[in-house]
Amino acid sequence: MGRKVTVATCSLNQWSLDFEGNYERILKSIEIAKTHQAKYRLGPELEICGYGCADHFYESDTLLHSFQVLRKLLESPVTQDIICDVGMPIMHQNVRYNCRVLFLNRKILLIRPKMLMANQGIYRELRWFSPWNLQRNVEEYFLPRIIQEVTGQDTVPFGDCVLSTKDTCIGTEICAELWNPRSPHVNMGLDGVEIFTNSSASHHELRKANQRVDLIKSATTKSGGIYLYANQRGCDGDRVYYDGCAMVAINGDVVARGAQFSLGDVEVVTATVDLEDVRSFRGELCQPLLESEHKPCRRVRVDFSLSACDDVYLPTHQPIIWNFHTPEEEISLGPACWLWDYLRRSGQTGFLLPLSGGVDSSSTACIVHSMCVLLCQAVKDSNTQVLSDIRRVVGDDSYCPQEARELCGRIFTTCYMASENSSSETQNRAKDLACQIGSTHLNINIDMAVKGILGIFTMVTGMCPRFRVNGGSHRENLALQNIQARVRMVLAYLFAQLSLWASGRPGGLLVLGSANVDESLTGYFTKYDCSSADINPIGGISKTDLKSFLLYCTERFQLTSHCSYSELEPLTDGQVSQTDEADMGMTYSELSMIGRLRKISKCGPFSMFCKLIHIWKDLLSPMEVAQKVKHFFRMYSVNRHKMTTVTPSYHAEGYSPDDNRFDHRPFLYNTLWTWQFRCIDNQVEISVLQVSGRPGSGLVYLG
Repeated sequence: MGRKVTVATCSLNQWSLDFEGNYERILKSIEIAKTHQAKYRLGPELEICGYGCADHFYESDTLLHSFQVLRKLLESPVTQDIICDVGMPIMHQNVRYNCRVLFLNRKILLIRPKMLMANQGIYRELRWFSPWNLQRNVEEYFLPRIIQEVTGQDTVPFGDCVLSTKDTCIGTEICAELWNPRSPHVNMGLDGVEIFTNSSASHHELRKANQRVDLIKSATTKSGGIYLYANQRGCDGDRVYYDGCAMVAINGDVVARGAQFSLGDVEVVTATVDLEDVRSFRGELCQPLLESEHKPCRRVRVDFSLSACDDVYLPTHQPIIWNFHTPEEEISLGPACWLWDYLRRSGQTGFLLPLSGGVDSSSTACIVHSMCVLLCQAVKDSNTQVLSDIRRVVGDDSYCPQEARELCGRIFTTCYMASENSSSETQNRAKDLACQIGSTHLNINIDMAVKGILGIFTMVTGMCPRFRVNGGSHRENLALQNIQARVRMVLAYLFAQLSLWASGRPGGLLVLGSANVDESLTGYFTKYDCSSADINPIGGISKTDLKSFLLYCTERFQLTSHCSYSELEPLTDGQVSQTDEADMGMTYSELSMIGRLRKISKCGPFSMFCKLIHIWKDLLSPMEVAQKVKHFFRMYSVNRHKMTTVTPSYHAEGYSPDDNRFDHRPFLYNTLWTWQFRCIDNQVEISVLQVSGRPGSGLVYLG
């Protein structure tokens, strides 16, 4: 009957500027798609050069090498008899565009530039690309000579057009266009396009996957259609992890899907769907566009069919239920995969982590252990690429890991850096956790180094600073804590560089940091302490989520060791005198709420106060809310400079204060916030007057 089509989409672990590796992964995905009888293959956004090239997009080399890869794809016999949809940057009339290139049998069918750019959050596409603003407009694109020599074409269609095969019509969306209120699929569907494709570079954030799936299901629920979604996967050289989830949906139902987290470099998802189901769905719901100014899609015709004539007995894919990961599972999987990509592509031979026995460093250790669990499972599943990478990292061509603890001992070193202020309790907890996950564990005493530094200071100034519990001032107390913290950073890097050398093994270790997103937000860490590392897998995760994650790990990995505090101040009667929440003046739960209001809700001090007096009305008075808000903004502004040097961290939260690309703010503030705090004080005064029965109402903005 010629109405059932088999289509393929994929998740590829592309790497920015790795043109050779990117080409091989694209070609492999096309080969897999063909073995499943697919007639259309869709890949991720900018898959030829990699999405995260950033300012390398300005370079003519990036454009040249992308065309060279495209030529190799056109020439390959693997790409014959299947429509291939690949992503690359293209310059048209001296303007750079983020494009999809559709080709078949050594001929380019069309080039579709991105129309709606991603320019919020971590995305800065307008820095490198221009949107194609000419709706329904198509121009001629003059192909470069290296492509003309293969295709025999001088020009191809470039612009807002769709592909019309002998049996259906295919329209393109690119990543953010799906998330936009003016998504192209709406008008394309009303104009008869039956298959929508979306090529994405969509990053992982905790609790985000359901939003993506809901959008795709909604896109075909309203007016029917088949939706193919491709996404990048892995760390392509930056702070984000692209989390796959390639899928195929029809008429509001997902019928095929890929994994969200995986160590595999290439995953292809194929589905056989019935075009007649789309037509039946639309028969009653959709009416022709009646606007007098309606401008139909420009169709580019191709003499090719996605369906076969005799398909009566060809089974179609049926709806499936999408089971989403819990946040704890996401933390155990996303950062673990990101760490592995970073390690295998960095050329280093493992990780070193200062392990204090606290929540943060224990969480980082558990993530590395989760990485080892995933690696061992991949080897058992016959993933030859993973096994090859493991052997290269450990420097043993015959090595084959049997279980996670053994692999952990090969590539993961933990060290407890004790001082005279450390308790045996945290030292034992760090040792127990290291033993349970299998890391190579070191016990290092830093007192000699700390006393040496203090000796230099005393020799120069004649003064000897004391801790607060011993009668010292706040300045002395803070300086003494900072000395310990910074000595630990220096020692961490020393042992990362030379511990393998000392044992006769080649290579060096990457230093892992373990400051969480809430501590970064308030600056509750020492600049250039153990938070200063090569990378940090938990820097975008809240303390609240990390505590839940550790509870999850005790069950998932059968870990019995629990975490506690790390000590920088002396013990008082054998007990820890320093607690994070007491030092910060607010709980981590309160801090998470404040962080979301600051970044996601775009609140300054006054608007944050106005929201929190309602959110916390059962817990705090307006005066207490005001104190919390003012205290936070003082801490935040005093310590914002620390974010300029913070360790590159896995991006996992929408309220991350990372100022690399996500949270652009000054780092020199007027920390008194005079005008803003006066507005808050005036409003508190009004609330006090209202409670006392005296006149006063309404919001007051000016002091």
